[in-house]
Amino acid sequence: MASQKDIIAILEKLNLPLDIREFPQSTKTSKEAAEAIGCEVEQIGKSIVFKGKNTGKAYLVVASGKNRINEKKLEEIVGEPVEKGTPGFVREKTGFEIGGVPPFGHREKLRTFVDEDLLAFQEIWCAGGTSHTVFRITPQDLLRATGGVIISVK
Repeated sequence: MASQKDIIAILEKLNLPLDIREFPQSTKTSKEAAEAIGCEVEQIGKSIVFKGKNTGKAYLVVASGKNRINEKKLEEIVGEPVEKGTPGFVREKTGFEIGGVPPFGHREKLRTFVDEDLLAFQEIWCAGGTSHTVFRITPQDLLRATGGVIISVK
């Protein structure tokens, strides 16, 4: 199972700030995370894992906390039908539980897509490996760390 230490190691390797924060309350949802941090829901980079129905591949979308992901758009981009990953699938592919999935540091390298709406912010917040931890990152550093492709998710 991956851990918060994996996230710290990646942040260090990429020379990114180690601004990981742990809260007593849950940060599992975008709303909960924004309330704990004191930021806008739009500044939360939620990591949603999808499963390709034909190939079984995992696809990661890092979306703004306010946005609902248009699965049809994602299907056009990846070239196959998709469905949200089950808790078991997400854990198998990433090493993390839903609600704590960071945008990188996964068990497997995932094809990653980043919501263009996140680029509007100086900083965003992403899950730090548990449902009680988050970390701050710039959208540019998120793209560099994930190798993600910018897309419109709405």
